Amino acid sequence: MQQSRNWDFRSDTVTKPSSDMLAAMVSAQVGDSVFGEDPTVTALEQRVAELCGKEAAVFCASSTMGNQLAIRAHLHNPPESIVCHAKSHIFQYESGGASLLSQAMMYPVTPASSINLKVADVEKSLVLDNFLYHKPPTGLIALENTFSGVIMPVEDMRDISELARSHNIPVHLDGSRLWNASAATGISLAEYSQHADSVNLCLSKGMGCPVGAVLVGSHLFIDKARHFRKVFGGGWRQAGLLAACGLYAIDHIWPTMPKSHELARRLADGMCSLGFELVLPVETNMVLLSLEEERRAACDALIEAVAKEGVTMGVIYEGSLRLVVHHQIDDACVELILSTANRISAQTNN
Repeated sequence: MQQSRNWDFRSDTVTKPSSDMLAAMVSAQVGDSVFGEDPTVTALEQRVAELCGKEAAVFCASSTMGNQLAIRAHLHNPPESIVCHAKSHIFQYESGGASLLSQAMMYPVTPASSINLKVADVEKSLVLDNFLYHKPPTGLIALENTFSGVIMPVEDMRDISELARSHNIPVHLDGSRLWNASAATGISLAEYSQHADSVNLCLSKGMGCPVGAVLVGSHLFIDKARHFRKVFGGGWRQAGLLAACGLYAIDHIWPTMPKSHELARRLADGMCSLGFELVLPVETNMVLLSLEEERRAACDALIEAVAKEGVTMGVIYEGSLRLVVHHQIDDACVELILSTANRISAQTNN
């Protein structure tokens, strides 16, 4: 089957299943997953748990579900609070789920001296008693890796984990794009994951699957998460059709991530050579271009011009133009954008 090109930079969630991924779905062995009888779901859960060095895993519909299941399974004595990055997905983009579903208060922290949280940021934010019942004690620390494409150093994760364990506070890692961090650094998923009690990994972002995420942790933790997945309406039946996509992605799409990262850096370097400025360093697959007043018109012109060539972009994120590279973006697409940007720049300067 001929696959049409997918030159869409809005997110790495816009990828479409290839003919080979669809073939994997068609040939998947399935059963009733709620009964524990779907062999493909079981295979995916075991595979991801092993990659992360954890005892068990549960296949979920989305990363938002995986994160919320983790929060609910970790917290036992409401009201409790969750220390997290002020711009984290869990705080900003999950519809207040922690408050609604887990009776938890989010404690957002802005890093003092870096892009990602460091142990000093977390330590000063912990609530270790209830301050005469005025504050909910910290029941969970939530980290995110990658964050807007920037990798959280494994050393910082280790330091925060050691602090958390000294106070018997669990750590959850939103590793929706941890695949990217591992592909970029060569550090295994297990080495990252050893510094968290639970990890959520998305399959529908850079991994190119149509749906799904996997939450990993201890046997006891995952057993609780399965219970709450049912409560949240997340039990599904012949889910092996979707789990097959995840297994395919691990073998065939994950190994291609370094190419996506290379294209992102090439795109960033080319745009910077034309006078554009980066909001954040490009370490994986995201390029965030500043939309300061003098560059806003050029960005608007670029978006309009490349749209005529079948390229979709235009997500404005935190005052920047966010371009997300995925496995269906190729060299020709990046060259088209850079040549178009160069032409617009030349016209503007004349």
